[in-house]
Amino acid sequence: MKTRLFVLLVILLGLSGCSSAYYGAMEKLGVHKRDIMVDRVKEARDSQNEAKIQFLTAMEQFKSVVNFKGGNLEKEYNKLNDTLKESEAKAEDVCNHISAVEDVSDALFREWRSEIKQYNSDTLRKSSQGKYDITKKKYTELIKAMKKAEAKLEPALAPLRDQVLFMKHNLNAKAIAGLSSEVYSVQTNVDKLVSEIESATAQADSFIASLQEE
Repeated sequence: MKTRLFVLLVILLGLSGCSSAYYGAMEKLGVHKRDIMVDRVKEARDSQNEAKIQFLTAMEQFKSVVNFKGGNLEKEYNKLNDTLKESEAKAEDVCNHISAVEDVSDALFREWRSEIKQYNSDTLRKSSQGKYDITKKKYTELIKAMKKAEAKLEPALAPLRDQVLFMKHNLNAKAIAGLSSEVYSVQTNVDKLVSEIESATAQADSFIASLQEE
């Protein structure tokens, strides 16, 4: 019964955003910050991959609307609007997961720096410092790549929002056909986003592998 209540408390601490208390509680369950960090990097990587797929889907749907050959325009608008909302949700999910990675990483590295000072052995202290420096460098490269991909989300969303809004106000085939000139700029932003996400996910895989090798 006590164990069940403790697990429930841990869940509530996680939901409330009380990071230090949450990490302390997880530690008592045998789940260390390093484990949480790896899990959150995986989740952030997966959320970016999901966003990539979603934005590619949105791009293809936008192209099909531009090439509209007849039918129910309002239905097409509703589909594209739903796709835009889903894309925005995926973008927000990416941002939240990156923030979660940063939170646990800050706590981990802060603890690690503090514990390095506790060594009496110079050899062990230097060894731990060396591992810290390598891990911190790899993490810095990872979060830089993730942030770079994150920065491409809004530029990819903005033109899609414009096109959906334009469709809302111009539900006629002639006006929709005029959107064909916008395909290139929308495609360019989505392509940049996809490229940065693929770079970030590769960094995530490399980072996870480096931690699991130790």
